[in-house]
Amino acid sequence: MSHQSQDAQKTIMIVDDTPENLDVLKGILSPHYRIQIATNGRLAVKVAHSPAPPDLILLDVMMPVMDGYEACRLLKEDARTRDIPILFVTAKAEVEDEIKGFALGAEDYLVKPVSPPIVLARVKTHLGMHDQRKLLADQVTQRTTQLQIRNLELEETRIEVIRQLGRAAEYRDNETGMHVNRMSHYTRMLGLASGLSEPEADQLLHAAPLHDVGKIGIPDSILLKPGKLTNEEFDIIKSHPEMGYDIIGEQSADLLKLGAEIAYTHHEKWNGRGYPRQLKGEEIPLAGRIAAIGDVFDALTSERPYKAPWPVDKALGLIAEEASEHFDPRLAKLFVQQKAEIMEIMERFKDV
Repeated sequence: MSHQSQDAQKTIMIVDDTPENLDVLKGILSPHYRIQIATNGRLAVKVAHSPAPPDLILLDVMMPVMDGYEACRLLKEDARTRDIPILFVTAKAEVEDEIKGFALGAEDYLVKPVSPPIVLARVKTHLGMHDQRKLLADQVTQRTTQLQIRNLELEETRIEVIRQLGRAAEYRDNETGMHVNRMSHYTRMLGLASGLSEPEADQLLHAAPLHDVGKIGIPDSILLKPGKLTNEEFDIIKSHPEMGYDIIGEQSADLLKLGAEIAYTHHEKWNGRGYPRQLKGEEIPLAGRIAAIGDVFDALTSERPYKAPWPVDKALGLIAEEASEHFDPRLAKLFVQQKAEIMEIMERFKDV
């Protein structure tokens, strides 16, 4: 498409209350552009808000009903019209008048009586600049969308890797893979009940599968031992929180930072008798305190080679009894109150 045919597709709105001025500008521009006419600022704003807005506005200053300055202000304040280039066409040639026009967002100033070549040149220049800005804005929007999609794909991949890493640790521990799902959802549920936002609780859901990743570093002879562990062997088992923290390592991603924190602190106890650092009370990060309850509850209510699953009420009773000892008392109370949702999670992620 040629420049001339492209220009012919553009619409210029001429705003002036004097018929002679309208005729002059229309005569200059109509061979090259489609023309809209408005005889005051209020009408100009109305036309600009129509389904077929102009591509550029030539705006007189001194008009009845609404002057050009007010019309310009209204057009530039409105997201629908703020990008339309406005060129003031006026007999007012004082510097202060120009400064006022530019301050309101006008792109240029033409002084009456107008010169046809200058009008055509300025209009063409500002239409071109507007097209370039629009093209750049479209490219930025497109690139931003592509980056958002890419970031979402990366985040989904990261979440899936975390989930599978958590499952890998479980399989070494002769678990079914459902534990990580149930425990993660108990953790999210309790996070919401404790006052976390939906995004914060979702972060817990996605980070919690890493709680036992340190078991990857525990020898099979100890991790899979059918009989009672010796004190030395149990000390090795107790190293898995620190091992998990080391496996995840120092990360910049918030999700992995949270996973490392949960791995390191989910065996700490409110009374300070947990491991590996004997943290006490609120020295234990909130994520670790929440994950501890979800982890213990699922361990109690799950079948293991060495034990039958506890009934839900019995397990909830233990959570309540261990408030202020093993568990944060506020969180323990909140968890016990979520029985209906707990049952729904258990049903959704039954062992197979």
